Amino acid sequence: MLAETTMTGVLLLTQFRCVGGKSNPLLLLALLVGTWLIIRLVYSAFKKRGTNPMTKSKRIAIVTALIAAVVVVLIAKQDGSAPEPAPPAATAAETPTVPARHPGQLTGQGRPTLIELGSDTCIPCKMMAPILAELKKEYTGSLDVHFLDVHKNQDLILRYGVRVIPLQIFYDASGNELFRHEGFFAKEDILAKWKELGVELTTE
Repeated sequence: MLAETTMTGVLLLTQFRCVGGKSNPLLLLALLVGTWLIIRLVYSAFKKRGTNPMTKSKRIAIVTALIAAVVVVLIAKQDGSAPEPAPPAATAAETPTVPARHPGQLTGQGRPTLIELGSDTCIPCKMMAPILAELKKEYTGSLDVHFLDVHKNQDLILRYGVRVIPLQIFYDASGNELFRHEGFFAKEDILAKWKELGVELTTE
């Protein structure tokens, strides 16, 4: 049971969106406390039945589960993929104004544009990298694709109103924002979204 719980935690960590690009230092403590509570519940259940819950094999399983939990959290923190609690809601004065038109020179060149804001340390962003590369190569001339690293330039967070990464923003040929998506976005879904937005992309 403990081993299954640990494996579930590993799978969930790989699916998280990165929040603010920083890991939560309290995640390790929370995971350890949660694991300890599970162990105590199992121990109490066995004790009420009058059986010995702490056989040698069970002790080994508990220690293994705790070590695995620590390793998972440390890896997640190193990759920047551990989730953080959402920040408190901003007041109207603090909420960044995201222009309907792209603020820079990456769009409005006569082609629709896909811009992704992310980081090279976040797992969903790493999963998006080959997809962006394929789109850039296959649709050269009909679609501009750009990746912007919010860790290397944190001004991008306010400029684009980034809440979580990866963030994909779709712009038309004039630089007007059409759609934005947070988290991993499969290639076929990206292409389907362009079609839904009325943009026909042609391959080279």
